[in-house]
Amino acid sequence: MSVSLAKGQSVSLSTADGRTMTPVRIALGWDAVRQGLFGGFRGAHVDMDASAILYDASGSHVDQAWFRQLKSREGAVIHSGDNRTGTGDGDNESIIVHLDRVPPTVAQIVFTINSFTGQSFAQIQNAFCRVVEVDTRTEIARFDLSTTGPHTAEIMAKLSRSEGGWTMTALGEIGNGRTFQDLLPSIAPTL
Repeated sequence: MSVSLAKGQSVSLSTADGRTMTPVRIALGWDAVRQGLFGGFRGAHVDMDASAILYDASGSHVDQAWFRQLKSREGAVIHSGDNRTGTGDGDNESIIVHLDRVPPTVAQIVFTINSFTGQSFAQIQNAFCRVVEVDTRTEIARFDLSTTGPHTAEIMAKLSRSEGGWTMTALGEIGNGRTFQDLLPSIAPTL
């Protein structure tokens, strides 16, 4: 059964018997805002990009997976590829994380979404982030964003490693920028 997260809430990524779920898929989705008398879509080609940014325990950025680098260097984090239009129902972009293969030096993985073409979040709706256990296709948790406005990016969620395993925390912090690099200063306080 899926948990609906609010900003700041967390969910464990451990199974009932204490094992870490792996792999998990972090899926992000959004819809263009409908407008006009003829049912046209403003922002029908909204190019939103999901990214995963890996951090060590000191908060230093050590790697990433995004549309220009589809795998982290060691291959534990794999991006599904760039959806340049946002069309279609359900997940628009997803990132697979093999939690058991994430290097021990990585303490957190932050997930962001950016408008590469510069449209604001006023031009999209129904943005969400969800975590799915890949083997069972079970949705573990979902975070629906209700924030619209002039911002062009969101720091959606993070995975954090502790002695007890991995947890997902809903962040929902707004920001601006075309790529995850533009968000790095805004991510630092969320670590």
